[in-house]
Parts: sequence; C-alpha cells; structure tokens
Amino acid sequence: MKRLLNLLVVLAAALAVAGCNEPKKPEPKQQPQVVKKESTVVVPPAVKGKWKAVKIEITDKISKKSTVLTVGIGSKEKIPGSDLTIEVENFLPHFVMEGTTLTSESNDLKNPAVQMRISQGGKEIYKGWLFKLFPTIHAFQHPQYGFALVGYIPA
Repeated sequence: MKRLLNLLVVLAAALAVAGCNEPKKPEPKQQPQVVKKESTVVVPPAVKGKWKAVKIEITDKISKKSTVLTVGIGSKEKIPGSDLTIEVENFLPHFVMEGTTLTSESNDLKNPAVQMRISQGGKEIYKGWLFKLFPTIHAFQHPQYGFALVGYIPA
C-alpha cells in the first residue's frame, strides 16, 4: 500500500510539473523577401536611330471607332478628344528578354514591341509594352480605350 501511495505521489508531481510547462508554440515562418528587379532596356547600336515613330491604333470602346496615332520615339502625343497622352519610350523590332534585360536581337521586324507610358489628366496610369504579334500579353486595360501596335516608320 505504501508503494502504491508513493507511486501516486510521484505521478501527481509529474502531472503537476507537466501542467506548468505550456507547450511551445511554433514560431511563425518568415516569408522570403521577394525583391523585384527593375528591367533594363538596352537598344543595341544596330537598332538605335533606325526607327523614327510607331503607329498605335486607339479604339474607343463606346463609339466603336478607331484611329491610328503616329507617335515619334521619345515623343508624346495627346489622344484627340480625350485627356489621355501617349509617350513612346523605346521601340524594339526583335524584342527578346534575357533575364532582366529587354533588348532587340536584330533590326528585323520579328517581334516588334513598343515601350510606352499613358497619362490621364497628367497622371501616369500605365507604363509597359505593346506587342504587335501578341496584342493581349500585358495589354493595358482602360474602360474606354483599347491600344494596339499596328505599324512602324523607319528613320
């Protein structure tokens, strides 16, 4: 009986000690930091200065009318009848992406792309690319206007 009593005392003490120790909560996992690297545009010497302007078709989704606006490379043009302005930054006739570098593999029109900005009322609302062969890739969505690269003018 004494043995049983000692066993119960030891068991009660063990339970009391175990009850005092709260189970450790797992530490929250750290989310890896994603560092978005800004792409670099490199216009090779074989392309630089060889193109004067691009033609961008602007479609008014409400009136169903389209107009083609010619915008010089490095220039801005206001879209008639709107408060939108298009600025063409770069034109790459054979667009390729090598890591974070965007460049043109040649001066041949194999994958034409234009880097542009669109501002509304003086505020930038889009900065990106229009692709002739892939008009829906990274396409800018505007409630009234649609944009497409439709032509290019050599220097």
